[in-house]
Amino acid sequence: MSEGRNVVIAMDGSDYSDYAFDWFMKNVHKPSDHVVFVHVPEYHTVVQSPMVMADVTVLTDLWQEEEKRIKKLLETLGQKMKDHGIGGKVKSVSGSPGEVICKVAKEEGAGMIVSGTRGMGTIRRTFLGSVSDYVIHHAHIPVLVVRHQDQKHDHQK
Repeated sequence: MSEGRNVVIAMDGSDYSDYAFDWFMKNVHKPSDHVVFVHVPEYHTVVQSPMVMADVTVLTDLWQEEEKRIKKLLETLGQKMKDHGIGGKVKSVSGSPGEVICKVAKEEGAGMIVSGTRGMGTIRRTFLGSVSDYVIHHAHIPVLVVRHQDQKHDHQK
């Protein structure tokens, strides 16, 4: 395949997703790869703020702040591609993160998904679920989950 692979990389602005990207670049990336950064905004943090009950203008302000933060992150991700000299694009899609990542991978004809992991403990993961767990079980293609080198496995805690 001379035109290269499409690789979807889940990016949320965390150290974990940055580490996953860096690991991918060092160990897996091929010069012909076309990379699609996927960011899924998490507006629920705005809606769940205790300030929301007080005043609608507060909600509007919080929402606008979140929009600015997302715009800045997307610009940073675009710059990251330029800095590494890789071809690709940045997509921001609202929804459930795991579902969105799988959907974008399918739409983009991706051959691989790369994701970091936040290393939630067993109890928290059981109740909240994990984006990487969802992607592993629902993706139609191989998934590379990169655990940050500082994270410990559950059995080591």
